[in-house]
Amino acid sequence: MEFTTFLIYLVVMAGVTYLIRVVPFVLFKKEIKNERFKMFLSYVPYAVLAAMTIPSIFSATGSKISAAIGTAVAVILGYMKKSLLTVAIFSCLAVLIAEYVMKYLGML
Repeated sequence: MEFTTFLIYLVVMAGVTYLIRVVPFVLFKKEIKNERFKMFLSYVPYAVLAAMTIPSIFSATGSKISAAIGTAVAVILGYMKKSLLTVAIFSCLAVLIAEYVMKYLGML
């Protein structure tokens, strides 16, 4: 990639990032009083995190089955209110074991 092309990409991305952060401040100068809208806005970070995380979960493993097993373990442990470290370790172990078993059985 040429340096001038890189600089153009950099300036465009900086502008887009800046606009995304400034537009809410320009549109909403007053305090938001609508409780439903405030509740909607409180869920946006979780929705964005899920939208970014879930596709990468299913493309990071050797198969969709092992990814589904790891996700199921993570959801169950999260529902049981285990710590983030515990959930991450056990879901990774579940994927590792699932892929090992699938490779042993010739499914992978």
